[in-house]
Amino acid sequence: MIESVTTKQINHFRIQGFVHIPGFLAPNELTTWRHEIDAAVKQQRGGQTLDGSPAGSKEGHYANVFLQQMLLSRISEGVRKLMHEPQLGRIACDLSDIDGIRIWHDQALIKEPLANATAFHRDVPYWSFDSRQAISVWVALDDATLQNGCLYFLPGSQHLTDFVPSGIGENMGELTARYPALADIEPIPVPVTAGDAVYIDGMVAHGAGPNMTTGYRRAMTCAYMPDGATFNGKRNILSESYQSSLSIGDTLDNNDELPLIFSRGIAQS
Repeated sequence: MIESVTTKQINHFRIQGFVHIPGFLAPNELTTWRHEIDAAVKQQRGGQTLDGSPAGSKEGHYANVFLQQMLLSRISEGVRKLMHEPQLGRIACDLSDIDGIRIWHDQALIKEPLANATAFHRDVPYWSFDSRQAISVWVALDDATLQNGCLYFLPGSQHLTDFVPSGIGENMGELTARYPALADIEPIPVPVTAGDAVYIDGMVAHGAGPNMTTGYRRAMTCAYMPDGATFNGKRNILSESYQSSLSIGDTLDNNDELPLIFSRGIAQS
């Protein structure tokens, strides 16, 4: 894994709302990520493997956008070790200009052959806290191309919307109807090579193209919450028992559900 990000990359992230980091993982690390994540996906799917079947057989548009395998770090020790790597959090803190960061959730996002496009959306409005310093990392396990569903961003859009949630519908540009200022921003595609990473501002509008190939486009993501963020009343991935213990405004600091993976005030082992 890379040791640090450059000043240029930090500035790009803060202005544009995302940054592509080529060669994020070394080749041997990519092999390990693929092995551990594929095994965890298979486990979570009850032993069902990725057999090359095209999307389109499931009911509804969104079900055919991607396979979304949530919280793999909670069922796989191998994935837990990968997601709890402090260096992932250190880079996120450097980019987002924060001192400490907690895992919000991890998930594998797998576009099956012939999968639908992912409409433009923002991440934070779905989550249980409001923050303009939330950030995610998106790590390509396969090449993500214009043909198989690479990411697209509306650069600078992280400054132009609020925390009101909006659905990820069938229409790619549906978000612009709610926020007309986004309609004038030219989308930027970000093709990447397997082992690359894209760090994503939690408020930037982004989507992905359809998979117009017969192969898979696998990615592993982890969403992060700034340490000290407070509860806004939405449940999202919080357990029922933890949510029931919270009142709006309480600090989200449950280390079992929201592990602190990096803090500048704590020595890292």
